[in-house]
Amino acid sequence: MKFNVACVQNCATDDLDATINDSVTLTREAHDAGAQLICLPEFFSFLNLDATGLNVAPFREVEHPTLATYRRLSKELRVWILLGSIAILDDTGKKRNRSILLDSDGDVVTRYDKIHMFDVNLPNGEIYRESDVFVPGDAAVNADLPWCTLGLTVCYDLRFPHLYRSLAHAGACVISVPAAFTRTTGRAHWHVMLRSRAIETGAYIVAPCQYGDHGRAKTYGHSLIIDPWGKILEDGGEERGYIISEIDTEEVDKARQMIPALDHDRDYNNPVQHLLREVS
Repeated sequence: MKFNVACVQNCATDDLDATINDSVTLTREAHDAGAQLICLPEFFSFLNLDATGLNVAPFREVEHPTLATYRRLSKELRVWILLGSIAILDDTGKKRNRSILLDSDGDVVTRYDKIHMFDVNLPNGEIYRESDVFVPGDAAVNADLPWCTLGLTVCYDLRFPHLYRSLAHAGACVISVPAAFTRTTGRAHWHVMLRSRAIETGAYIVAPCQYGDHGRAKTYGHSLIIDPWGKILEDGGEERGYIISEIDTEEVDKARQMIPALDHDRDYNNPVQHLLREVS
């Protein structure tokens, strides 16, 4: 089955209303270009890093202005939309980095809370401590689209290939990777890791990524759509806009038939360390 998917590539700021309005404009443009599923980046409606830390404008889900806006928009446009991630306050008052999938009626189909927290010190002095802000999720999530099954991940999850393999084993033929990938790590790893996840799973990878400066944070852009053989179909570069490509689920079947690695997984024991004996 064939359908068109788009990735919006925007630059979120600490002005929530202005950023939402800009992302809506790009979403409408992607819809007008023929997209049936439109995917937005991680923290696409608010992002700022300053001396106080990472600022992402958390709300309770039922009160989140970004979610409310996009529920109306998806219903108006009759299009499926993946909110790459927004910051949610759960019932305990803790923050979740949550990806939300909306159907063409504006209803929430599923939610995924980012599992892996980005806690790093980069050589250029950038420091990120997501675990100081968010509670990690504890469940992988697939969702049925009208055309196929979508696996949900977010940004730093990309460095944990076992998650992607589990989504593929559970039926995902497209896997989303919304991100606010740093410019430093993006230049080094973004393209090669996303292509690797596509090749390992025989799935399409759809990766909308923010670009630009967000206070002290700098994101890489280069939103990507990659086919199951690891070929880059579209690359968003480092500027505002969107990319769009056709997804053909038969290509997933072909890739997995040519190299049926998902059928070849085997259980094995964890490594045992053998210490060298001293030679007297």
